[in-house]
This record gives sequence, structure tokens and C-alpha cells, in this order.
Amino acid sequence: MLINFSNHPSENWSDFQKKTAIDSYQTIYDISFPSISPEISEDEIIHLAQNYARKIIKLQPSAVHIMGEMNFTHQCVSILKSYNIKCIASTSVRNSIEGNNSKTSIFEFVQFREYK
Repeated sequence: MLINFSNHPSENWSDFQKKTAIDSYQTIYDISFPSISPEISEDEIIHLAQNYARKIIKLQPSAVHIMGEMNFTHQCVSILKSYNIKCIASTSVRNSIEGNNSKTSIFEFVQFREYK
């Protein structure tokens, strides 16, 4: 099982990203990434990461797709890797469309890359 721990539910992933995940991990289970206030302390980040990591560890995933606020992500990845849980990020190409004084970015999934 791949746990998708991000603000991007797997139901909204491209067909290619879903197929890549399922081919590698058979199933996808979504856990919403928490909203992280820029005002909380490092200790609060650590505590929050420990709480989420405990929940994820109990699910015994093959891997965790984790994307979000960098300090929290770093803490979670460190904890999960200490339990030998593979952590991955998705990579993408950003295609921008400009016009009418606006810019729209479309992200196209390329691959999953492991946190090492």
C-alpha cells in the first residue's frame, strides 16, 4: 500500500500517476496533509510529526508519498525512515499558459523519487 500524505487527493491524480502508484504499490490510501501555521514552533512541528508518523506506522505501508510544508515533511520522513518505511515525492513538469495578465500553471507528473 502507498499512503498519499499530501494536499492532493489521489482521486485527482492523472491516470499516469495513479497507474504508476498502483503498479508499484497495488493500492493507494489518502491521508490529508495538515495545515501548518507558519507561526508554530519547531517543537510543535516535531510533536505534530510524531503524532502523524505514529498513525502512518500503524498502517504498515510499503511507502509514503509525502509532499508539503518542508520542516514538517522533513520530520515525518526522518521518523518514517527510522522505521524502514520508504518515503517518496512526486516530480512534475510545470507547463505555464500566459494571457490576459494572468498565468496558469499545469503540473504534469513525471515520476516518484525516493527521499534518501
